[in-house]
Amino acid sequence: MPFEAINPPQFPTPIAPFSAGTKAGNTVYVSGTLALGAGGAVLHPGDAAAQTRHVLEVIKTTLEAAGATLADVAFNHIFLKDWADYAAMNAVYADYFPGEKPARYCIQCGLVKPECLVEIASVAHLG
Repeated sequence: MPFEAINPPQFPTPIAPFSAGTKAGNTVYVSGTLALGAGGAVLHPGDAAAQTRHVLEVIKTTLEAAGATLADVAFNHIFLKDWADYAAMNAVYADYFPGEKPARYCIQCGLVKPECLVEIASVAHLG
């Protein structure tokens, strides 16, 4: 099945060869998203809540560019640099998913930049 690349024009160029998201049929896949600004600079260093908020805003914008919303998200993949940030991430996450919660997993791992604390990738279904 062919897919459509989703790259909202207001986003900086990705730091690796990938699209912000792809849409294949009624499914939207959002790439692993970090709190990065122009030139790949890490935003909100040391603040997992602010990084989570930024990441979820980027995901929201990517979904909207594909015709979806956060309410269409069926699954989230969450990566934390440190379990100590789990509560901060969850507090912000709960604000973005107030109703039915998507399925998810959360693991601790190294992220692409040492200052990054949170990475989230999403899968949404339309219709």
